[in-house]
Amino acid sequence: MSSKLPVAAIGAWLLVAVYYFYQYALRSAPSVMMPQLSDAFSVNALGVSAIVGMFYYGYSPFSLVAGTSMDRFGAKRVIPIGAAVVGIGAILFGTGNVAAANIGRFLQGAGGAFALIGAVYLITKNFPASVGASLIGATQMFGMAGGSAGQFFVGPIIKGGVSWDRFWIYAGCLGLVISVVLLILLPKEAPKTSTTSGSAAFATLLRSLGKVFRNPQSILCGFISGLLFIPTTILGMTWGVRFLQEARGREYEAAVTLAATIPLGWMIGCPLLGFISDRLGRRKPVILAGTIMLLAVVTWVLFGNPEILRGHSVGILMGIASGAAMLPYTVIKEANPPEFGGTATGVINFINFTFSALLSPVFGARLVEMPEGDTSLALAHYQAGFKPLLYGILVALVLTLFLKETGPASRKP
Repeated sequence: MSSKLPVAAIGAWLLVAVYYFYQYALRSAPSVMMPQLSDAFSVNALGVSAIVGMFYYGYSPFSLVAGTSMDRFGAKRVIPIGAAVVGIGAILFGTGNVAAANIGRFLQGAGGAFALIGAVYLITKNFPASVGASLIGATQMFGMAGGSAGQFFVGPIIKGGVSWDRFWIYAGCLGLVISVVLLILLPKEAPKTSTTSGSAAFATLLRSLGKVFRNPQSILCGFISGLLFIPTTILGMTWGVRFLQEARGREYEAAVTLAATIPLGWMIGCPLLGFISDRLGRRKPVILAGTIMLLAVVTWVLFGNPEILRGHSVGILMGIASGAAMLPYTVIKEANPPEFGGTATGVINFINFTFSALLSPVFGARLVEMPEGDTSLALAHYQAGFKPLLYGILVALVLTLFLKETGPASRKP
């Protein structure tokens, strides 16, 4: 491959990265409108959390569908469908009907799975391995920019008078536009597998999934990434605003701003840690360093003295450290045959977000019953509720020790 990166490949990757930005903004947007959603659906915070969490029940299984279908049919025939499904899901969510909202949130997750997997598929297909971790990190930077926008910008929009349901209808229409743009502009490509149909094609997809799942390194990558990503999903994107308001006494606007600094940190950490990993030619040392840093920062967020270290710097540091969760996406790609690049990304996404799908309602149940009293009681309640996050980071640290080094430096004679 030429040392110069092809312009068409960069353009295709950027298009899908913008789609990833969009779906990530919708993923995080509910966190800044929890009271409005609670009133609209006539449910408490736990009920809203359950509806919002339907995203992950769509995202996890359809990660497998996205990965295998991309390996078989290519990006152009698959990714636009995902964007259209996200748009339809957003419109359903905005109807205000509980059943339609559940289905809509599920569809947002199902369609959203095609964004990151599509971007990683294009990176694997069109770019050299020496820049793989950097570009995957840059892709997640787009995602976290969307996550940050879903809080920084959507919060003021809702507070400024735009109704929550109108926001979701507009967002859904935008998703349909993105789908059309992707369909028109993504370059054509030949399918990577034979054009067998019916049961033979389904068997081929199952064999590719089986090969990736039977690789122990794939499972390790999924568990490590999932355990490192959970603090951002649960503490940052879902419960961050309420934690800062109720346990730290912050006003709503300040809480939204502070919570949004975590995805802002991801915007820095994902490409930065990917770049460092590519420069070193190794993955494990960077994952270990990021995991240790994440453990320290989350511990400080929950138990540290905010008079010593507080504010935006803490959230940014947490986000930077969380960027280590994306490096296993590079490892699993390198630990499996190149023809299974999309499938491997789908598998790690499936494992990763299965954690979120299963654990979001668990944490919701732990946190929803707020004790009466001052903020010190609320702080103790949240500390007890979030403490398992620390145990999960420790498990990720131990599992990383068993991960095989797959970076380019390890393959040099």
